[in-house]
Amino acid sequence: MTKRRKSEDANEIAFRVVRESTFEVIPITAVKKRKNPAAVALGRRGGLKSGEARMQKLTPEQRRQLASKAARTRWAKEKQD
Repeated sequence: MTKRRKSEDANEIAFRVVRESTFEVIPITAVKKRKNPAAVALGRRGGLKSGEARMQKLTPEQRRQLASKAARTRWAKEKQD
């Protein structure tokens, strides 16, 4: 049995069940969806500059509080060996 994909709606699931029950092979490449490269580039460009822009807007006290909270969170975690 194949794994269910989160992007499938009820119609896609029903279609796959019928195809599997009749032993027809479903090509995986037909189900796979591709991302728009232009949208990916635009999102990455915004994501790369947003962290720096956010830090410039914060006061030194706010940055200190964020850093302190991050350090406490890191040290509170147990090591996963």
